[in-house]
Amino acid sequence: MKIQCDKQALSEAISGVSKAVTQRSNFSALEGILFQAEHDKLTLTGYDLEIGITTQIDAQVKDEGSVVLNARLVGDMVRRLPADLVEIECGDNLYTTIKGGITEYNITGISAKEYPELPAAALPGENKADVTEALSINGQMLKEMIETTIYAVSQDDKKPAQNGEKFVLEEDKLTLVALDGFRLAICERPVKAKIPISMVIPARTLNELARLVGDSDEDVSITVSRRYVVFTVRSYLIISRLLDDAFLDYKRTLNPNHVTRVVVDVRQFCDCIERASLLITERLKNPLRITFGEQLTVRCQTDLGKVMDSIDCQFEGENMEVGFNNRYLLDALRNSGSDKVALELAGPLAPVKVLPVEGTDFLFLVMPVRFKND
Repeated sequence: MKIQCDKQALSEAISGVSKAVTQRSNFSALEGILFQAEHDKLTLTGYDLEIGITTQIDAQVKDEGSVVLNARLVGDMVRRLPADLVEIECGDNLYTTIKGGITEYNITGISAKEYPELPAAALPGENKADVTEALSINGQMLKEMIETTIYAVSQDDKKPAQNGEKFVLEEDKLTLVALDGFRLAICERPVKAKIPISMVIPARTLNELARLVGDSDEDVSITVSRRYVVFTVRSYLIISRLLDDAFLDYKRTLNPNHVTRVVVDVRQFCDCIERASLLITERLKNPLRITFGEQLTVRCQTDLGKVMDSIDCQFEGENMEVGFNNRYLLDALRNSGSDKVALELAGPLAPVKVLPVEGTDFLFLVMPVRFKND
Protein backbone atom coordinates (compact mmCIF):
# COMPACT_ATOMS: atom_id res chain seq x y z
CA MET A 1 0.00 0.00 0.00
CA LYS A 2 1.26 3.48 -0.88
CA ILE A 3 -0.86 6.65 -0.68
CA GLN A 4 -0.65 10.42 -0.35
CA CYS A 5 -3.40 12.49 1.24
CA ASP A 6 -4.18 15.76 2.98
CA LYS A 7 -2.94 15.84 6.59
CA GLN A 8 -5.98 17.69 7.98
CA ALA A 9 -8.47 15.35 6.33
CA LEU A 10 -6.55 12.30 7.53
CA SER A 11 -6.22 13.62 11.07
CA GLU A 12 -9.95 14.34 11.30
CA ALA A 13 -10.80 10.90 9.91
CA ILE A 14 -8.52 9.18 12.42
CA SER A 15 -10.10 11.17 15.25
CA GLY A 16 -13.59 10.29 14.04
CA VAL A 17 -13.13 6.52 13.83
CA SER A 18 -10.89 6.27 16.92
CA LYS A 19 -13.97 6.57 19.16
CA ALA A 20 -14.85 3.00 18.15
CA VAL A 21 -11.38 1.63 18.93
CA THR A 22 -10.70 -0.44 22.03
CA GLN A 23 -8.19 1.27 24.31
CA ARG A 24 -6.83 -1.98 25.73
CA SER A 25 -7.35 -5.48 24.40
CA ASN A 26 -5.65 -8.85 24.35
CA PHE A 27 -6.37 -8.76 20.63
CA SER A 28 -3.99 -6.05 19.37
CA ALA A 29 -5.86 -5.53 16.08
CA LEU A 30 -8.80 -4.09 18.06
CA GLU A 31 -6.50 -1.30 19.31
CA GLY A 32 -5.90 -0.28 15.71
CA ILE A 33 -7.54 1.40 12.74
CA LEU A 34 -7.95 -0.49 9.50
CA PHE A 35 -6.53 1.50 6.56
CA GLN A 36 -7.74 0.36 3.11
CA ALA A 37 -6.51 2.10 -0.05
CA GLU A 38 -8.46 1.56 -3.24
CA HIS A 39 -9.68 3.58 -6.25
CA ASP A 40 -8.33 6.97 -5.10
CA LYS A 41 -10.01 6.57 -1.71
CA LEU A 42 -8.61 5.76 1.70
CA THR A 43 -11.13 4.03 3.97
CA LEU A 44 -10.56 4.08 7.74
CA THR A 45 -12.42 1.78 10.14
CA GLY A 46 -12.54 1.51 13.92
CA TYR A 47 -14.45 -1.40 15.44
CA ASP A 48 -14.53 -2.83 18.97
CA LEU A 49 -17.17 -5.52 18.28
CA GLU A 50 -19.88 -3.32 19.85
CA ILE A 51 -19.72 -0.17 17.72
CA GLY A 52 -18.01 0.42 14.39
CA ILE A 53 -17.24 3.73 12.66
CA THR A 54 -15.95 3.98 9.12
CA THR A 55 -15.22 6.90 6.78
CA GLN A 56 -13.51 7.67 3.48
CA ILE A 57 -11.21 10.47 2.37
CA ASP A 58 -9.72 11.35 -1.00
CA ALA A 59 -6.21 10.05 -1.56
CA GLN A 60 -3.69 9.57 -4.33
CA VAL A 61 -3.40 5.80 -4.32
CA LYS A 62 -0.14 4.67 -5.90
CA ASP A 63 -0.42 1.08 -4.67
CA GLU A 64 -3.63 -0.42 -3.33
CA GLY A 65 -3.55 -2.39 -0.11
CA SER A 66 -4.53 -2.48 3.55
CA VAL A 67 -2.96 -2.50 7.00
CA VAL A 68 -4.01 -2.06 10.64
CA LEU A 69 -2.13 0.66 12.54
CA ASN A 70 -2.31 1.43 16.26
CA ALA A 71 -4.95 4.16 16.59
CA ARG A 72 -3.34 6.22 19.33
CA LEU A 73 0.11 6.08 17.76
CA VAL A 74 -0.88 6.89 14.17
CA GLY A 75 -3.19 9.68 15.36
CA ASP A 76 -0.43 11.36 17.35
CA MET A 77 2.08 10.94 14.52
CA VAL A 78 -0.10 12.42 11.80
CA ARG A 79 -1.18 15.32 14.00
CA ARG A 80 2.45 16.31 14.65
CA LEU A 81 3.72 16.09 11.10
CA PRO A 82 5.01 19.48 9.90
CA ALA A 83 3.72 19.24 6.30
CA ASP A 84 0.21 19.45 4.81
CA LEU A 85 0.75 16.35 2.69
CA VAL A 86 1.11 12.90 4.28
CA GLU A 87 2.56 9.82 2.64
CA ILE A 88 1.89 6.34 4.01
CA GLU A 89 3.67 3.33 2.60
CA CYS A 90 3.37 -0.27 3.79
CA GLY A 91 5.27 -3.21 2.37
CA ASP A 92 4.55 -6.92 2.40
CA ASN A 93 6.33 -7.20 5.76
CA LEU A 94 3.82 -4.69 7.28
CA TYR A 95 6.67 -2.27 8.05
CA THR A 96 4.92 1.08 7.59
CA THR A 97 6.40 4.50 6.85
CA ILE A 98 4.43 7.65 7.71
CA LYS A 99 6.06 10.74 6.24
CA GLY A 100 5.31 14.45 6.12
CA GLY A 101 7.92 17.02 5.10
CA ILE A 102 11.26 16.12 6.64
CA THR A 103 9.66 14.02 9.42
CA GLU A 104 9.42 10.29 8.93
CA TYR A 105 8.03 7.65 11.28
CA ASN A 106 8.44 3.90 10.89
CA ILE A 107 6.13 1.52 12.73
CA THR A 108 5.06 -2.10 12.41
CA GLY A 109 1.50 -2.68 11.26
CA ILE A 110 -0.84 -5.64 11.68
CA SER A 111 -2.25 -7.70 8.85
CA ALA A 112 -5.72 -6.62 7.74
CA LYS A 113 -6.69 -10.29 7.80
CA GLU A 114 -6.58 -10.14 11.59
CA TYR A 115 -9.12 -7.33 11.73
CA PRO A 116 -12.71 -8.37 12.54
CA GLU A 117 -15.18 -7.90 9.72
CA LEU A 118 -18.00 -5.45 10.22
CA PRO A 119 -21.50 -7.00 10.41
CA ALA A 120 -23.13 -7.57 7.04
CA ALA A 121 -25.67 -4.81 7.76
CA ALA A 122 -22.88 -2.24 7.26
CA LEU A 123 -21.06 -3.77 4.31
CA PRO A 124 -21.74 -2.55 0.76
CA GLY A 125 -22.83 -5.17 -1.70
CA GLU A 126 -23.93 -7.66 0.96
CA ASN A 127 -27.30 -9.39 0.99
CA LYS A 128 -29.59 -6.79 2.53
CA ALA A 129 -32.71 -8.95 2.82
CA ASP A 130 -33.02 -8.30 6.56
CA VAL A 131 -31.92 -4.64 6.42
CA THR A 132 -34.60 -1.94 6.30
CA GLU A 133 -34.21 1.78 5.72
CA ALA A 134 -36.30 3.22 8.54
CA LEU A 135 -35.84 6.97 8.50
CA SER A 136 -33.99 10.00 7.20
CA ILE A 137 -33.96 12.79 9.79
CA ASN A 138 -32.39 16.22 10.12
CA GLY A 139 -29.09 15.79 11.96
CA GLN A 140 -29.53 18.79 14.23
CA MET A 141 -33.00 17.67 15.30
CA LEU A 142 -31.76 14.17 16.12
CA LYS A 143 -28.75 15.58 17.96
CA GLU A 144 -31.05 17.83 20.03
CA MET A 145 -33.29 14.88 20.92
CA ILE A 146 -30.28 12.84 22.05
CA GLU A 147 -28.82 15.67 24.11
CA THR A 148 -32.19 16.35 25.74
CA THR A 149 -32.62 12.78 27.00
CA ILE A 150 -29.21 11.10 27.32
CA TYR A 151 -28.67 12.32 30.90
CA ALA A 152 -31.32 9.90 32.18
CA VAL A 153 -29.73 6.71 30.79
CA SER A 154 -28.97 4.13 33.49
CA GLN A 155 -25.35 3.50 34.50
CA ASP A 156 -26.28 0.20 36.16
CA ASP A 157 -24.73 -2.71 34.25
CA LYS A 158 -27.21 -5.07 35.91
CA LYS A 159 -29.95 -3.58 33.72
CA PRO A 160 -28.29 -3.54 30.29
CA ALA A 161 -31.48 -2.65 28.40
CA GLN A 162 -31.58 0.64 30.31
CA ASN A 163 -27.96 1.44 29.37
CA GLY A 164 -29.39 2.77 26.12
CA GLU A 165 -32.27 4.80 24.78
CA LYS A 166 -35.46 3.40 23.38
CA PHE A 167 -36.23 4.59 19.85
CA VAL A 168 -39.93 4.31 19.05
CA LEU A 169 -40.62 5.13 15.41
CA GLU A 170 -44.23 5.56 14.41
CA GLU A 171 -45.76 6.75 11.16
CA ASP A 172 -45.66 10.43 12.07
CA LYS A 173 -43.30 10.79 15.03
CA LEU A 174 -40.06 9.63 16.62
CA THR A 175 -39.88 9.19 20.40
CA LEU A 176 -36.65 8.83 22.40
CA VAL A 177 -36.90 7.48 25.96
CA ALA A 178 -34.20 7.19 28.62
CA LEU A 179 -34.64 6.08 32.23
CA ASP A 180 -32.65 4.78 35.18
CA GLY A 181 -35.27 4.03 37.84
CA PHE A 182 -34.96 7.48 39.45
CA ARG A 183 -35.77 9.72 36.50
CA LEU A 184 -37.17 9.43 33.02
CA ALA A 185 -36.73 11.62 29.93
CA ILE A 186 -38.94 11.56 26.84
CA CYS A 187 -38.53 13.65 23.69
CA GLU A 188 -40.84 13.52 20.66
CA ARG A 189 -40.54 15.09 17.24
CA PRO A 190 -42.67 14.80 14.09
CA VAL A 191 -41.08 12.74 11.29
CA LYS A 192 -42.13 10.86 8.18
CA ALA A 193 -41.23 7.25 8.94
CA LYS A 194 -40.90 4.51 6.34
CA ILE A 195 -41.69 1.72 8.81
CA PRO A 196 -42.77 1.53 12.47
CA ILE A 197 -40.01 0.17 14.67
CA SER A 198 -38.95 -0.06 18.31
CA MET A 199 -35.34 -0.63 19.35
CA VAL A 200 -32.90 0.13 22.18
CA ILE A 201 -29.63 1.78 21.12
CA PRO A 202 -26.60 1.97 23.48
CA ALA A 203 -25.96 5.41 24.96
CA ARG A 204 -22.35 5.30 23.81
CA THR A 205 -23.46 4.95 20.19
CA LEU A 206 -25.80 7.93 20.53
CA ASN A 207 -23.10 10.08 22.12
CA GLU A 208 -20.75 9.31 19.22
CA LEU A 209 -23.52 9.98 16.71
CA ALA A 210 -24.24 13.41 18.24
CA ARG A 211 -20.50 14.20 18.23
CA LEU A 212 -20.13 13.29 14.55
CA VAL A 213 -23.22 15.29 13.56
CA GLY A 214 -21.48 18.33 15.04
CA ASP A 215 -22.73 21.57 13.47
CA SER A 216 -23.78 19.86 10.24
CA ASP A 217 -27.35 20.35 9.07
CA GLU A 218 -27.23 17.28 6.84
CA ASP A 219 -29.77 14.51 7.24
CA VAL A 220 -28.93 11.32 9.11
CA SER A 221 -30.01 8.09 7.44
CA ILE A 222 -31.03 5.23 9.75
CA THR A 223 -31.21 1.61 8.60
CA VAL A 224 -32.03 -1.33 10.84
CA SER A 225 -31.50 -5.07 10.84
CA ARG A 226 -32.50 -7.65 13.43
CA ARG A 227 -29.44 -7.07 15.63
CA TYR A 228 -27.86 -3.84 14.36
CA VAL A 229 -28.61 -0.22 13.56
CA VAL A 230 -26.62 1.78 11.01
CA PHE A 231 -26.39 5.58 10.94
CA THR A 232 -25.00 7.42 7.93
CA VAL A 233 -23.99 11.01 8.73
CA ARG A 234 -21.75 13.28 6.71
CA SER A 235 -18.93 11.03 5.47
CA TYR A 236 -19.25 8.59 8.38
CA LEU A 237 -21.03 5.30 8.77
CA ILE A 238 -21.74 4.17 12.34
CA ILE A 239 -22.88 0.64 13.05
CA SER A 240 -23.95 -0.51 16.50
CA ARG A 241 -25.43 -3.62 18.01
CA LEU A 242 -28.87 -3.20 19.52
CA LEU A 243 -29.59 -3.90 23.17
CA ASP A 244 -32.22 -6.43 24.18
CA ASP A 245 -35.58 -4.71 24.21
CA ALA A 246 -36.33 -5.58 27.85
CA PHE A 247 -37.09 -1.91 28.46
CA LEU A 248 -39.37 -0.84 31.29
CA ASP A 249 -42.94 -0.09 30.22
CA TYR A 250 -42.47 3.64 30.77
CA LYS A 251 -46.04 4.55 29.76
CA ARG A 252 -47.36 2.99 32.99
CA THR A 253 -45.47 5.66 34.99
CA LEU A 254 -47.12 8.59 33.18
CA ASN A 255 -50.01 9.48 35.47
CA PRO A 256 -52.17 11.96 33.50
CA ASN A 257 -53.58 13.51 36.69
CA HIS A 258 -52.08 16.15 38.96
CA VAL A 259 -53.26 18.19 41.94
CA THR A 260 -50.55 20.86 41.91
CA ARG A 261 -48.96 22.76 39.03
CA VAL A 262 -46.28 25.43 39.19
CA VAL A 263 -44.47 27.36 36.47
CA VAL A 264 -40.96 28.49 37.36
CA ASP A 265 -38.07 30.34 35.77
CA VAL A 266 -35.46 27.67 35.06
CA ARG A 267 -32.40 29.83 35.74
CA GLN A 268 -33.80 31.12 39.05
CA PHE A 269 -34.80 27.63 40.16
CA CYS A 270 -31.38 26.19 39.26
CA ASP A 271 -29.62 28.98 41.16
CA CYS A 272 -31.83 28.36 44.19
CA ILE A 273 -31.11 24.61 44.16
CA GLU A 274 -27.37 25.20 43.72
CA ARG A 275 -27.31 27.55 46.73
CA ALA A 276 -29.08 24.97 48.89
CA SER A 277 -26.81 22.20 47.57
CA LEU A 278 -23.75 23.78 49.18
CA LEU A 279 -24.67 21.83 52.33
CA ILE A 280 -24.86 18.49 50.50
CA THR A 281 -21.73 16.35 50.14
CA GLU A 282 -20.94 12.77 49.13
CA ARG A 283 -21.18 11.83 52.81
CA LEU A 284 -24.12 14.09 53.66
CA LYS A 285 -26.72 13.35 50.99
CA ASN A 286 -29.85 14.71 52.63
CA PRO A 287 -32.65 15.56 50.20
CA LEU A 288 -33.93 19.00 49.39
CA ARG A 289 -37.31 19.82 50.95
CA ILE A 290 -39.23 21.84 48.38
CA THR A 291 -42.57 23.39 49.28
CA PHE A 292 -44.84 24.21 46.36
CA GLY A 293 -47.21 27.05 47.12
CA GLU A 294 -47.68 30.73 46.29
CA GLN A 295 -43.90 30.82 46.61
CA LEU A 296 -41.56 27.94 45.87
CA THR A 297 -39.44 27.36 49.00
CA VAL A 298 -36.29 25.21 49.12
CA ARG A 299 -34.92 23.92 52.43
CA CYS A 300 -32.04 21.64 53.28
CA GLN A 301 -30.40 20.60 56.55
CA THR A 302 -27.28 18.49 57.08
CA ASP A 303 -24.59 18.29 59.76
CA LEU A 304 -22.94 21.26 58.04
CA GLY A 305 -25.92 23.54 58.71
CA LYS A 306 -29.27 24.47 57.23
CA VAL A 307 -30.57 26.73 54.50
CA MET A 308 -33.89 28.16 53.35
CA ASP A 309 -34.39 29.95 50.04
CA SER A 310 -37.37 30.81 47.87
CA ILE A 311 -38.34 32.07 44.42
CA ASP A 312 -41.53 33.34 42.81
CA CYS A 313 -43.69 30.97 40.77
CA GLN A 314 -47.08 30.68 39.12
CA PHE A 315 -49.04 28.32 41.34
CA GLU A 316 -52.33 26.46 41.13
CA GLY A 317 -53.67 23.59 43.19
CA GLU A 318 -52.78 22.25 46.64
CA ASN A 319 -49.76 23.21 48.74
CA MET A 320 -47.31 20.32 48.87
CA GLU A 321 -43.87 19.50 50.27
CA VAL A 322 -41.72 17.05 48.29
CA GLY A 323 -38.22 15.69 48.80
CA PHE A 324 -35.75 15.65 45.89
CA ASN A 325 -32.27 14.46 45.07
CA ASN A 326 -30.67 17.78 44.16
CA ARG A 327 -28.67 16.43 41.21
CA TYR A 328 -31.60 14.64 39.60
CA LEU A 329 -33.76 17.74 39.74
CA LEU A 330 -30.97 19.95 38.37
CA ASP A 331 -30.36 17.52 35.49
CA ALA A 332 -33.99 17.74 34.43
CA LEU A 333 -34.07 21.53 34.59
CA ARG A 334 -30.79 22.02 32.75
CA ASN A 335 -31.68 19.61 29.96
CA SER A 336 -35.05 21.21 29.32
CA GLY A 337 -33.43 23.90 27.17
CA SER A 338 -36.28 26.21 28.23
CA ASP A 339 -36.49 29.55 30.01
CA LYS A 340 -39.52 28.37 31.97
CA VAL A 341 -40.91 24.92 32.81
CA ALA A 342 -44.05 23.57 34.44
CA LEU A 343 -43.90 21.05 37.28
CA GLU A 344 -46.96 18.85 37.84
CA LEU A 345 -47.38 16.92 41.09
CA ALA A 346 -49.89 14.18 41.91
CA GLY A 347 -48.72 13.68 45.51
CA PRO A 348 -45.66 13.99 47.77
CA LEU A 349 -44.40 10.48 46.82
CA ALA A 350 -45.55 10.38 43.19
CA PRO A 351 -43.17 11.03 40.26
CA VAL A 352 -42.98 14.73 39.43
CA LYS A 353 -43.44 15.77 35.82
CA VAL A 354 -41.24 18.48 34.32
CA LEU A 355 -42.84 19.82 31.13
CA PRO A 356 -42.61 22.71 28.69
CA VAL A 357 -45.06 25.46 29.56
CA GLU A 358 -46.55 25.05 26.08
CA GLY A 359 -46.26 22.21 23.62
CA THR A 360 -44.97 18.65 24.04
CA ASP A 361 -41.28 18.94 23.15
CA PHE A 362 -40.20 16.91 26.19
CA LEU A 363 -41.43 15.21 29.33
CA PHE A 364 -39.17 14.47 32.30
CA LEU A 365 -40.06 12.51 35.42
CA VAL A 366 -38.14 12.86 38.68
CA MET A 367 -38.80 10.42 41.50
CA PRO A 368 -39.24 12.10 44.90
CA VAL A 369 -37.19 11.13 47.95
CA ARG A 370 -38.95 9.91 51.09
CA PHE A 371 -38.00 11.86 54.20
CA LYS A 372 -36.54 9.81 57.04
CA ASN A 373 -39.29 10.83 59.43
CA ASP A 374 -42.11 9.91 57.01
